Amino acid sequence: MRKRIAIKPPFFEIGPKNYLFGDEVLELALAADEVSEKYDVDVLFTTPYADIRMVSEKTENIHVFAPHMDCDPIGLGLANVLPESMKAAGAVGVMLNHTERPLSFEALSDTMARAGELNLITNVCADSVEEIQNIARLNPFIITAEPAELIALRTGVDLDYATKACESIKAINPDIYVLIGAGIKDGSDVYNAIMAGADASGSSSGIIKAQNPVSMINEMVGAARQAWNDRSQQ
Repeated sequence: MRKRIAIKPPFFEIGPKNYLFGDEVLELALAADEVSEKYDVDVLFTTPYADIRMVSEKTENIHVFAPHMDCDPIGLGLANVLPESMKAAGAVGVMLNHTERPLSFEALSDTMARAGELNLITNVCADSVEEIQNIARLNPFIITAEPAELIALRTGVDLDYATKACESIKAINPDIYVLIGAGIKDGSDVYNAIMAGADASGSSSGIIKAQNPVSMINEMVGAARQAWNDRSQQ
């Protein structure tokens, strides 16, 4: 039976994007499910639409997120992503405003409101510190702060950016969780992001393109736990 627990820091987000599909997504999700339990770290698994139900039904610990949704009501809207369908498939949350699927500020606000109607957790992506501050005023559950130019690059976390992002968000609403992403290539980057003040980190290409993706999930999620423990002792 799937465990129903609230998301708490430290947590970690994995997004296969379109690098994987079908059984490959499930294989990665099952590995993440085991690692989540091993380190007592919540894992957000941002699942391709077609695989949401399969991943949700076959895992116990990870939190399944949709990679986007539209704010259409039930009815017309062929090929748009209906929020109710994502929830019915097993998603507990949704990622919004990723650089590959950006939304206007008005559309983002409306879509977040639709997510709220269905109790879907919102993870909203932001690029610049200015955008981060604007989005923080909408009070999403999570803000994923990631410089667009670093996405899909394994360059390492920008610690100055990470610190500014965390401070900017917490100054507006300390209850918003901050996830530092983009450029996360290994466990040391995850550790540094959390030590810089983040509640979470995450990776897509850093895991998918690793020589051993399962080993990299272990390394990154383990680093999240270690950083949180070390930070708590400071």
